[in-house]
Amino acid sequence: MSPSFSIIIPTYNRPAQLAVCLKALTKLSYPANHFEVIIVDDGSEISPDRVVASFRHLLDITLIRQVHAGVAIGRNTGAAKAKGEFLVFTDDDCQPAPDWLQGLAVYFLKSPNCIIGGRTINILPDNIYSTASQLLISFLFGYYNTNPAQAGFLNGSNLSVPKDLFLKLGGFEKRFFLVGAEEREFCDRWMDYGYRMIYTHEALVYHSHRLTFRSFIRQHFKYGCGAFHFHMARTKRGHLQIKVEPKTFYLNLLRYPFIQKYHLRAPLLSILLVISQISNAIGFFWERFTYNKNAVK
Repeated sequence: MSPSFSIIIPTYNRPAQLAVCLKALTKLSYPANHFEVIIVDDGSEISPDRVVASFRHLLDITLIRQVHAGVAIGRNTGAAKAKGEFLVFTDDDCQPAPDWLQGLAVYFLKSPNCIIGGRTINILPDNIYSTASQLLISFLFGYYNTNPAQAGFLNGSNLSVPKDLFLKLGGFEKRFFLVGAEEREFCDRWMDYGYRMIYTHEALVYHSHRLTFRSFIRQHFKYGCGAFHFHMARTKRGHLQIKVEPKTFYLNLLRYPFIQKYHLRAPLLSILLVISQISNAIGFFWERFTYNKNAVK
């Protein structure tokens, strides 16, 4: 029997992207009575009501509204209302492949108590900043998931988890308001409890996140802010030391665009990967400074 899924999509002021995402979900080659779609409107100024209404005859879809509180809380809000056995998280600027749920179902039938994470592909190859951001994710997948059956890194745009265990572990941390890394912390907590993660190429999502140089910098700065809170959460769970990657990690990251055969664009992509890491570090130390400053008050 096919497992039942609840697809949870937080959205904020992006009705056009949401419409494209929902159109992709109408093409899923999975039994329609075995999945639902939950849209969590995170306090948008541009209401997604009309977009959602236009898909009600095509999808089992629910719209939930919340005060602007960020992706982590939005995902928790959706999970609390979910009816499926398994929660599937993606973003409003993503387009799942038709066999997305089928790919996840194969793994859940064998490993029902695992997190399953799929592959994400950038579909804006002409946008150098979007390409660089996705290239970083691809590098991290390769670095941390050398054994896909014992994965160490998964991404929130293509992440699925048993609902009962997600709720048992308390869902995503609320501290990650607007900074990111909530899925990183949850996955780390998941492994602390002795559960396993699996990475699969077979569950595919296409990502369409258009970036400028400024938004690229801001994105990775926020990832750095989230990394600080990630390490704070780990400390709370007894992990007292911040893990710093070896020099080979950064050398291989620099080489990665050349290995992936980006040809003439490889040097620029390599520079952007360096900038992403600098922005990340600045965000981390900025957030630590802000946290310590507020703690003194």
